[in-house]
Amino acid sequence: MGFDTLQHFETEVKEEKVDLKDLILYNDDVNTFDYVIDALVNLCDHDAIQAEQCTFLVHYKGKCGIKRDTISKLRPLCEAMLERGLSAKIE
Repeated sequence: MGFDTLQHFETEVKEEKVDLKDLILYNDDVNTFDYVIDALVNLCDHDAIQAEQCTFLVHYKGKCGIKRDTISKLRPLCEAMLERGLSAKIE
């Protein structure tokens, strides 16, 4: 069977536009580094190194994007962070 006799199959790819947002953690003068690191590990599934790096970015830059996802997935995380006394917002 040659190339000219092969049947060509077309696959239709359905593209779905997903609106991704960022969960931003802001600096405050209240919470300790360890407290913020613990929250990032427990709420956002960060490993210890990633949580520590985000915490330093928040401290020195004023804010850090800690998670990118759909708003429906970020909302419960944001609410949990706010309940812990952290300053967070979905942007």
